[in-house]
Amino acid sequence: MKTTKIELLSPAKNLEVGLAAINHGADAVYIGGPAFGAREKAGNSIEDIEKLCDHAHLFGAKVYVTLNTLLNENKLEPARQLAWDCWNAGVDALIVQDLNLLNLDLPPIPLHASTQCDNLTLERVQELESLGFEQVVLGRELAIDQIREIRSKTTVPLEFFVHGSLCVSHSGQCYLSEYIGNRSANRGACAQPCRLPWDLLDAEGKVLVKGKHLLCLKDLNNSAHLEELMDAGITSFKIEGRLKEADYVKNITAYYRQQLDAIFERRPEFVQASLGHCSYTFEVNPEKSFNRGFTDYFIHGRQPGIGSPHTPKSMGEYIGEVKWCNSVQMEILTDKTLHNGDGLCFLNQDEELIGIRADVVRIGRDGVHTVSTNRPHGAFRGAKIYRNYDIEWQRQVDASKGNRKIDIELALEETEEGFVLNGERRTENGKLSVFRSPFSVQKIPATNPEKALENIRKKLSQWGDTIYNPINIDINLSQPYLIPASVLGEMKRGAVEELKTENGKRKMENGKRKMENGKFSVLRSPFSVLMSCHHCIRYANGLCPKETGKPTGPLYIRNGQNTFRLEFDCKKCLMYVCVND
Repeated sequence: MKTTKIELLSPAKNLEVGLAAINHGADAVYIGGPAFGAREKAGNSIEDIEKLCDHAHLFGAKVYVTLNTLLNENKLEPARQLAWDCWNAGVDALIVQDLNLLNLDLPPIPLHASTQCDNLTLERVQELESLGFEQVVLGRELAIDQIREIRSKTTVPLEFFVHGSLCVSHSGQCYLSEYIGNRSANRGACAQPCRLPWDLLDAEGKVLVKGKHLLCLKDLNNSAHLEELMDAGITSFKIEGRLKEADYVKNITAYYRQQLDAIFERRPEFVQASLGHCSYTFEVNPEKSFNRGFTDYFIHGRQPGIGSPHTPKSMGEYIGEVKWCNSVQMEILTDKTLHNGDGLCFLNQDEELIGIRADVVRIGRDGVHTVSTNRPHGAFRGAKIYRNYDIEWQRQVDASKGNRKIDIELALEETEEGFVLNGERRTENGKLSVFRSPFSVQKIPATNPEKALENIRKKLSQWGDTIYNPINIDINLSQPYLIPASVLGEMKRGAVEELKTENGKRKMENGKRKMENGKFSVLRSPFSVLMSCHHCIRYANGLCPKETGKPTGPLYIRNGQNTFRLEFDCKKCLMYVCVND
């Protein structure tokens, strides 16, 4: 049966986070290099990237480096040298935006087209494929039928974001940060003005909505649509978050690992893209990590409630409602267990986000928790309470080192000189890999054969903090021998070294072909258009003419001294944030 590899791609802020991603189930990690990444605050040294590659390759996992900013003329040569440094470090691919790179003397490293290339149409993906890209990161705004059409008319592997923060503008087509503060989103310096509070004004300057986060979206969560996306042709599932800390990456990676593995159990035509299986010592739950609430965005077309107008901050997990309260205490009806030190939040009656610390928690009957705070909290009866910091869970996830193991089968046999430990494991290509670790030693027959065999099997089953897990051990000896534990340990160490060497060989097998030089039609909005958005402020605020049958007239958004005109293309269902001429 033909199988399709499915890749779980996790973000890495730094080496520590990258290692955590691999150890918690990622098939690949994307990380910023020393420069030219779309998150300028998430740069890493080549030395750290090489360490990450060495560890990832043990599991047949991959490392991608983000070189996805637009480059000035004087930056092309440093970018070219960085590409060679990445290649020599063992990096598996570069994620790029600026197509001027194609005209440089690059190493034979695969190139992936960043979502910053504005990959929203079949024609764009076909063009990227014709230029030799080996993976294309699709725009987040695409619906499932659009993805299916792209897949039916292209062969290049398709990558799609399934979790994390959402940019309200089409990727690569946002100039608001640059316009307001000279910080370019296309050069890694976005100031995130979309997370600020804005007023919505009509043509006469009347305030229709005041001080809401009109451009702020909920966080993406497409975990319910993974199988549907696989069937549509997605083979790489990407988690957003190169500025996120290790706890976030551990939890979200583990969550999607579990979701994908459950699908693989039912659908054997889909297989994991790397090796190893994981176990976790904390509750895997995406609601416990940073989130502004979740949306599946446009995967099934436009829908209400994709925005986060009240706050750009994390709400966390919903836990229950206030049953009773005074100024410093509240009774919360919940099926969760609260702890002293938990962080809670709620929207007050003015719809402002209020955060409090649960200083003292008393657990009562029938799911009622009494929470005391050291200052007035401002809650009210019926308020919906969220927990954005679970202190006990945080301790568990912080302590988690990951427990990713590769299954191996072992056979101990004797030779004329002593013994040899033979083994087999599956590779990431689904083939058997054989390793062999001989040891010369005098063969001494055991005086207690049963005990000797028991000790041999016990020692061969103990692989400590290595990444290997023996699932079958055959002992093929002409008779039981007394084999010292040190000898068995040396044979195991030899086996581990041989496996490391075998995995290391794949470094120089990256990228079989080189990109062909070519012209690329980079789409650029006129500078008067600062954002191109699928999100529509009219629709989100009940003002859509299609829905109400009433025209709205010109609309504007304002933050401080900055006022911008909104334009709408109802035929394409798009909104544009424009310079207010």
